[in-house]
Amino acid sequence: MRICVYCASSASCDPRYHQAARALGTLLATAQCTVVYGGGGVGSMGALADGALAAGGQVIGIIPRFMTEVEWQHPGLAELDVVEDMRERKHRLLTGSDAVVALPGGCGTLEEVFEAMTLKRLGLYFNPIILVNTLGFYDELQHFLEHTIAQGMMNSAHAALWTLV
Repeated sequence: MRICVYCASSASCDPRYHQAARALGTLLATAQCTVVYGGGGVGSMGALADGALAAGGQVIGIIPRFMTEVEWQHPGLAELDVVEDMRERKHRLLTGSDAVVALPGGCGTLEEVFEAMTLKRLGLYFNPIILVNTLGFYDELQHFLEHTIAQGMMNSAHAALWTLV
Protein backbone atom coordinates (compact mmCIF):
# COMPACT_ATOMS: atom_id res chain seq x y z
CA MET A 1 0.00 0.00 0.00
CA ARG A 2 1.05 3.53 -0.73
CA ILE A 3 0.10 5.93 2.07
CA CYS A 4 0.23 9.69 1.54
CA VAL A 5 1.04 11.42 4.83
CA TYR A 6 0.53 15.14 5.40
CA CYS A 7 2.26 16.68 8.42
CA ALA A 8 4.14 19.69 9.76
CA SER A 9 7.65 20.82 9.01
CA SER A 10 7.73 22.99 12.15
CA ALA A 11 10.42 22.06 14.63
CA SER A 12 9.06 24.39 17.31
CA CYS A 13 5.85 22.55 18.25
CA ASP A 14 5.28 20.16 21.14
CA PRO A 15 7.74 17.26 20.70
CA ARG A 16 4.92 14.78 21.27
CA TYR A 17 3.71 15.59 17.74
CA HIS A 18 7.10 14.54 16.38
CA GLN A 19 7.06 11.38 18.51
CA ALA A 20 3.63 10.48 17.09
CA ALA A 21 4.92 11.10 13.55
CA ARG A 22 7.92 8.86 14.14
CA ALA A 23 5.65 6.16 15.58
CA LEU A 24 3.40 6.37 12.51
CA GLY A 25 6.42 6.03 10.22
CA THR A 26 7.52 2.94 12.13
CA LEU A 27 4.01 1.47 12.05
CA LEU A 28 3.60 2.03 8.31
CA ALA A 29 7.02 0.54 7.53
CA THR A 30 6.32 -2.48 9.73
CA ALA A 31 3.05 -2.98 7.83
CA GLN A 32 5.07 -2.83 4.57
CA CYS A 33 3.35 0.36 3.44
CA THR A 34 5.23 2.85 1.30
CA VAL A 35 5.23 6.30 2.88
CA VAL A 36 4.80 9.18 0.44
CA TYR A 37 5.22 12.60 2.00
CA GLY A 38 6.46 16.13 1.37
CA GLY A 39 10.15 15.25 1.56
CA GLY A 40 11.12 17.54 4.44
CA GLY A 41 13.87 16.73 6.89
CA VAL A 42 12.69 18.56 10.01
CA GLY A 43 9.66 18.64 12.27
CA SER A 44 7.05 15.93 12.00
CA MET A 45 8.05 15.40 8.37
CA GLY A 46 11.57 14.45 9.36
CA ALA A 47 10.36 12.34 12.29
CA LEU A 48 7.91 10.44 10.06
CA ALA A 49 10.65 9.61 7.56
CA ASP A 50 13.14 8.74 10.31
CA GLY A 51 10.69 6.29 11.87
CA ALA A 52 9.90 4.59 8.59
CA LEU A 53 13.53 4.43 7.47
CA ALA A 54 14.72 3.06 10.83
CA ALA A 55 12.15 0.27 10.48
CA GLY A 56 13.42 -0.58 6.99
CA GLY A 57 10.51 1.01 5.16
CA GLN A 58 10.28 2.61 1.75
CA VAL A 59 9.88 6.39 1.88
CA ILE A 60 9.26 8.63 -1.10
CA GLY A 61 9.67 12.37 -0.67
CA ILE A 62 8.10 14.80 -3.12
CA ILE A 63 9.45 18.31 -2.80
CA PRO A 64 9.43 21.50 -4.87
CA ARG A 65 12.75 22.61 -6.32
CA PHE A 66 12.84 25.87 -4.35
CA MET A 67 12.84 23.87 -1.11
CA THR A 68 15.86 21.84 -2.20
CA GLU A 69 17.69 25.07 -2.99
CA VAL A 70 17.53 25.93 0.73
CA GLU A 71 18.22 22.30 1.72
CA TRP A 72 14.86 21.52 3.38
CA GLN A 73 14.85 17.96 2.03
CA HIS A 74 15.45 14.90 4.19
CA PRO A 75 19.09 13.83 3.68
CA GLY A 76 18.45 10.11 4.15
CA LEU A 77 15.88 9.47 1.44
CA ALA A 78 16.74 7.03 -1.32
CA GLU A 79 13.87 8.39 -3.39
CA LEU A 80 13.32 12.14 -3.56
CA ASP A 81 11.23 13.46 -6.44
CA VAL A 82 11.91 17.13 -7.11
CA VAL A 83 8.98 18.90 -8.75
CA GLU A 84 8.54 22.42 -10.06
CA ASP A 85 5.95 23.82 -7.65
CA MET A 86 3.57 23.19 -4.76
CA ARG A 87 0.66 22.39 -7.07
CA GLU A 88 2.60 19.57 -8.73
CA ARG A 89 3.75 18.34 -5.33
CA LYS A 90 0.16 18.05 -4.06
CA HIS A 91 -0.91 16.27 -7.24
CA ARG A 92 1.98 13.79 -7.04
CA LEU A 93 1.38 13.10 -3.35
CA LEU A 94 -2.21 12.04 -4.00
CA THR A 95 -1.68 10.24 -7.30
CA GLY A 96 -1.57 6.51 -6.70
CA SER A 97 -2.07 6.77 -2.95
CA ASP A 98 -4.27 4.18 -1.27
CA ALA A 99 -5.09 6.52 1.62
CA VAL A 100 -4.32 9.94 3.03
CA VAL A 101 -3.25 10.24 6.65
CA ALA A 102 -3.05 13.76 8.07
CA LEU A 103 -1.05 14.34 11.21
CA PRO A 104 -1.25 17.74 12.93
CA GLY A 105 0.19 20.58 10.90
CA GLY A 106 -0.15 24.19 9.86
CA CYS A 107 -1.54 25.96 6.82
CA GLY A 108 0.19 23.68 4.32
CA THR A 109 -1.15 20.54 5.95
CA LEU A 110 -4.64 22.00 6.21
CA GLU A 111 -4.57 23.08 2.56
CA GLU A 112 -3.59 19.56 1.54
CA VAL A 113 -6.35 18.03 3.68
CA PHE A 114 -9.01 20.36 2.31
CA GLU A 115 -7.90 19.72 -1.27
CA ALA A 116 -8.08 15.96 -0.72
CA MET A 117 -11.56 16.33 0.80
CA THR A 118 -12.70 18.51 -2.09
CA LEU A 119 -11.38 16.06 -4.67
CA LYS A 120 -13.09 13.20 -2.85
CA ARG A 121 -16.35 15.18 -2.76
CA LEU A 122 -16.07 15.79 -6.52
CA GLY A 123 -15.43 12.11 -7.23
CA LEU A 124 -11.82 12.67 -8.23
CA TYR A 125 -10.26 10.87 -5.24
CA PHE A 126 -11.79 7.71 -3.82
CA ASN A 127 -9.64 6.55 -0.93
CA PRO A 128 -9.82 7.12 2.83
CA ILE A 129 -8.80 10.45 4.36
CA ILE A 130 -7.80 9.96 7.98
CA LEU A 131 -7.16 12.82 10.40
CA VAL A 132 -4.97 11.66 13.29
CA ASN A 133 -6.18 13.64 16.28
CA THR A 134 -2.94 13.66 18.29
CA LEU A 135 -3.41 15.58 21.55
CA GLY A 136 -6.88 16.65 20.35
CA PHE A 137 -5.32 18.73 17.58
CA TYR A 138 -8.21 18.29 15.15
CA ASP A 139 -11.04 18.71 17.69
CA GLU A 140 -11.71 22.31 16.62
CA LEU A 141 -11.51 21.43 12.92
CA GLN A 142 -14.04 18.65 13.46
CA HIS A 143 -16.29 21.13 15.27
CA PHE A 144 -15.91 23.62 12.41
CA LEU A 145 -16.75 21.02 9.78
CA GLU A 146 -19.83 19.99 11.78
CA HIS A 147 -20.75 23.70 11.92
CA THR A 148 -20.54 23.96 8.12
CA ILE A 149 -23.00 21.07 7.90
CA ALA A 150 -25.31 22.62 10.51
CA GLN A 151 -25.27 25.89 8.56
CA GLY A 152 -26.13 24.14 5.29
CA MET A 153 -22.76 24.84 3.67
CA MET A 154 -22.09 21.12 3.37
CA ASN A 155 -24.47 18.20 3.06
CA SER A 156 -24.52 15.93 6.11
CA ALA A 157 -23.41 13.06 3.86
CA HIS A 158 -20.11 14.91 3.36
CA ALA A 159 -19.09 14.05 6.92
CA ALA A 160 -18.15 10.66 5.45
CA LEU A 161 -15.36 12.29 3.42
CA TRP A 162 -12.95 12.01 6.34
CA THR A 163 -12.39 9.91 9.44
CA LEU A 164 -11.10 11.35 12.72
CA VAL A 165 -9.04 8.90 14.79
